[in-house]
Amino acid sequence: MSLLNEYINKRMSGNDLEVELLRLISEYNKLRKTYLFVYAAAIGKPIPSVPLEQSDFYVFHDLLSGKKDYKRVDIYLETPGGSGETAEEIVEFLRNNFDTVSFVVSGEAKSAGTIIVLSGDEILMTETGSLGPIDAQVRIGRFVVSAYDYIEWVNEKRKEAEKQGALNPFDATMIAQITPGELSGVYHALEYAKDLVVDWLTKYKFKKWIVTETNKLPVTEQIKRKRASEIAKELTDHSKWRSHGRSIKRYDLEGIGLKIKRVEDDSKLSELIYRIQIVCRLLFDNTTIFKIFATEDTKIFKQAAPANVPMKIPASAVKPDAVEIDQKCPQCGTIHKIYAKFVNNPKVDRELTAKGFKPFPKDGKMICKCGYEVDLSGIKNQIETDLGRKVIG
Repeated sequence: MSLLNEYINKRMSGNDLEVELLRLISEYNKLRKTYLFVYAAAIGKPIPSVPLEQSDFYVFHDLLSGKKDYKRVDIYLETPGGSGETAEEIVEFLRNNFDTVSFVVSGEAKSAGTIIVLSGDEILMTETGSLGPIDAQVRIGRFVVSAYDYIEWVNEKRKEAEKQGALNPFDATMIAQITPGELSGVYHALEYAKDLVVDWLTKYKFKKWIVTETNKLPVTEQIKRKRASEIAKELTDHSKWRSHGRSIKRYDLEGIGLKIKRVEDDSKLSELIYRIQIVCRLLFDNTTIFKIFATEDTKIFKQAAPANVPMKIPASAVKPDAVEIDQKCPQCGTIHKIYAKFVNNPKVDRELTAKGFKPFPKDGKMICKCGYEVDLSGIKNQIETDLGRKVIG
């Protein structure tokens, strides 16, 4: 039986999956003799905070700053990318607090995620794991675009203008809107990503590279930096990868000169990592969680909450005893009728129950018949903030 089917057949709740994730992390630590930190984002969920952002660094710092007795840390990383500045802060923090930092990739660690991974002493990848091109993503007008693609387009139009003496009206209009400062900013954003990769590969990934494999010659700092520059150039070459979203597998990375630890060579380690990946995906698929920060000691989950609470307040009530909530399941669309009360009055319970409403769940979690778990803590907070009263029961 597949691992995914195993977990599906167990019909585990969100709480069960959370407990299982911490258990797996503990087993991983015993096997690897390290301290594992899981950072995973729900890639594909249409939530603005899914990419790597500055607030994520603060969680890294909070959960790991008290672990300075550990010499080694492993980071399970799954992210679509995001802020390069945040990536730099995370790496600098890890390097200032741990002697050895390794990265585990079984899903996607793209863009800024790739930059972080390349700072590792060791990179562990499964067959399903992938990195991506490292060029920066920059905002141009209303859109976020690849810095590499943008520079390439500008250079192409420059050559076209030199050759033909003029541009077509559309391209000329587009070019006229580009300021020198904007173009400079895009260029520096691209170089910034490359510089980080070159510095970190030289300093960390190659620190134990003493002699060349073929001729057994001493490896100098100059040789390390040259190899790092070649790798950085390869990872920003869109003529090679064709797309910023391209999945770069471990055989691609080995082909450009990076040593990758193949996870499947260790069956126990492989099973643990795949289980961690599956549990994270089940949490994303069946709950409102969109970002996971977890160690064997603790966990912090970021939940998606509706922007506006669908609640009904009696028009005549200045201070209502309860509010009615029509909560839609994000997965199957079923409407759940829930009430949140502010007074301990049995009459309120009887009246609302008779209307088909169920009391607000004590643990703040509603489980739909389809199995999807909705965290209602955000709704509870909004109700209390809007009405200035505490929900009880």
